[in-house]
Amino acid sequence: MLGDLLPCTAFGIKWYNFFHGLQVAGGSLAKLAYYSTVQHKVARVRSFDQSGKDVEHESPYEITVQEEITARLHFIKFENAYIETCLDFIKDHLVNTETKVIKATGGGAYKFKDLIEKKLGLKLDKEDVMTCLIKGCNFVLKNIPHEAFAYMKDADPEFRFQMNHPHIFPYLLVNIGSGVSIVKVETEDKFEWIGGSSIGGGTFWGLGALLTQTKKFDELLQLASKGRHTNVDMLVKDVYGGAYQTLGLSGNLIASSFGKSATADKEFSKEDMAKSLLHMISNDIGQLACLYAKLHNLNKIYFGGFFIRGHPVTMRTITYSINFFSKGEVQALFLRHEGYLGAIGAFLKGAEQDNPNQYSWGENYAGSSGLMSTSPDICPMQRERSGTFDMLEMDRLERPLVNLPLLEDPSTYIPDTVDLTDDAMARKYWLSCFEEALDGVAKRAAASQPESVDAAERAEKFRQKYWDKLQTLRQQPFAYGTLTVRSLLDTREHCLNEFNFPDPYSKVKQKENGIALKCYQSVIDSLDSLGWEERQFALVKGLLAGNVFDWGAKAVSDVLETEPQFGFEEAKEKLQERPWLEDSYNEWLARLKASPHKCALIFADNSGIDIILGVFPFVRELLSRGTEVILACNSGPALNDVTYSESLLVTERIAATDPVIRAALKEEKLLLVQTGSSSPCLDLSRLDKGLANLVRERKTDLVIIEGMGRAIHTNYYAALKCESLKLAVIKNSWLADRLGGKIFSVIFKYEVPLK
Repeated sequence: MLGDLLPCTAFGIKWYNFFHGLQVAGGSLAKLAYYSTVQHKVARVRSFDQSGKDVEHESPYEITVQEEITARLHFIKFENAYIETCLDFIKDHLVNTETKVIKATGGGAYKFKDLIEKKLGLKLDKEDVMTCLIKGCNFVLKNIPHEAFAYMKDADPEFRFQMNHPHIFPYLLVNIGSGVSIVKVETEDKFEWIGGSSIGGGTFWGLGALLTQTKKFDELLQLASKGRHTNVDMLVKDVYGGAYQTLGLSGNLIASSFGKSATADKEFSKEDMAKSLLHMISNDIGQLACLYAKLHNLNKIYFGGFFIRGHPVTMRTITYSINFFSKGEVQALFLRHEGYLGAIGAFLKGAEQDNPNQYSWGENYAGSSGLMSTSPDICPMQRERSGTFDMLEMDRLERPLVNLPLLEDPSTYIPDTVDLTDDAMARKYWLSCFEEALDGVAKRAAASQPESVDAAERAEKFRQKYWDKLQTLRQQPFAYGTLTVRSLLDTREHCLNEFNFPDPYSKVKQKENGIALKCYQSVIDSLDSLGWEERQFALVKGLLAGNVFDWGAKAVSDVLETEPQFGFEEAKEKLQERPWLEDSYNEWLARLKASPHKCALIFADNSGIDIILGVFPFVRELLSRGTEVILACNSGPALNDVTYSESLLVTERIAATDPVIRAALKEEKLLLVQTGSSSPCLDLSRLDKGLANLVRERKTDLVIIEGMGRAIHTNYYAALKCESLKLAVIKNSWLADRLGGKIFSVIFKYEVPLK
């Protein structure tokens, strides 16, 4: 059964027969890549027909639940000892009468060729190993934001993830298998083998077996992790009595690998010999890679191959070697999914006619096992049968994602304000916070589908799966890259979607949008009655008050559930009095007295009062000043955040009664766009390409980011090329205390780029 192998069986899955790749290493692992279409539910909004329903229901639109099909890539590892299980899986689920060829790469593609062809009844098409590795490496570097990491021995945790650079080329790829291949990668399709060595993983394995009588590679590494190489290696201080000051060499440097074994009259332990051997080979590879990097003016080296496989001992020794020989000028980087590179490349070669590289892809945290872990969804019996089971899933995004053109330096941009991987206190708090909120989220999910007979059962499965993810992250905060509030929120959304809860807050948003629309005109009339300066402050206060209505904040959701009369005016009363915690309002007011901005890009946050009574009056004022406005909303649902499709219907209703908004839409001075995101936070390096193009075309010179998720959890320190306004109300007591304020403290951060 498919359910015996995959953790998620809630969807109808149709397998695309010829789009799979297989990487089989000669003596280790088989990695399978395949493409599927995933059918799941989505909540759609649309205007009522003309039968009077909108009056009857007093809501601005109706919600329908539809089936949608999306593309997903799956990558699975099997130990070669279980190659028959792997082939059974392919035969049962991925092969049909139209399948003629399977793409394969790696040494095992030769070793197991006859078995594969006989078992599957297919022709095995062998692909070049290095071409597949490069294609796979390019793919993960472009599509997985926290794919690459540096290994820091004494850090806690020891992984330091790198944000994706918008331009990944050129780089050096050092693949350490039986031997070593060093490849310079210049573009998507241009690479050059520039060197290598016969001293690699096979050397460590072979010599290690001779020295220790240990035949298994992982057991050798385990021995090495327990050994002391100084018992076997001759150090500089053993030769010179201390450091060699003239050459600047530390006394603890290795002068001669295995040097003591020639003169010492004693037996050496297996652990010490394995450790010495590991250091010898790693140092040799590190020095060689460093010399090639220097020769070709490259400062980044990605290491992969069977010798690495995420083993801390190996990564530590290679990192030390690179740092030592380059004096810190060259960085050793490793990849979370380096074991899949060949399989991904083989898949891409097989799927060239579908051109998967034209899309952006995102990791599905719900279906992926974390770094250095096996999937928590696989029970011990299944692990025993299928071997070491590891998975990666990636979903194809509807639209390509690119950097916001207004980022000051995309290569140094980091979306997240706090790295929970690094900050143990913050990590402990936020993991507990998400655990405590989980029952409420599951209850909300089940309640959102009252007509469904299995909603409660699916909600419980969601609750258990997300709980398991949180426990994994307690033990391994680095499992999915840098741990942040954003990644915790995104993982929750992925788990909800996995169990067909596409938009648990859809009816809440529908109701709140309807209520807010009824109040819109009175808010506008009140603002129009004020003098100019008084109106500017009222607009800002309204924008902040609207931002209070965030169902993702427990302090707010408790109020909204127990006090249904809590509204716009009550929210204003909750706000901190000036001076605010972060207060640039005087500078903003002074700027408004100067010439108007050409075009403002506004990233909206919540539905209901936030967008209708907070954002739209602010938009209206900008339009009245002669500033064009691009209003960007989420492409997909997250919490009670407004989506692009909802914003279209809300704007249509507002325009029907507001001549300013109506004229701006007609003259294309107000443009509604989607961000390409389905997250409560905001990553300005992964935005819809259409939005980025529009920002350039309209010469945008002001960016406004509102909301705690978009302006505090992310982008608080984001540097832009143009003026920016970041504003939010802090609705979490712990976060407010850490920032030096209290709950409902205000952040109003107006920034002007340095000339």
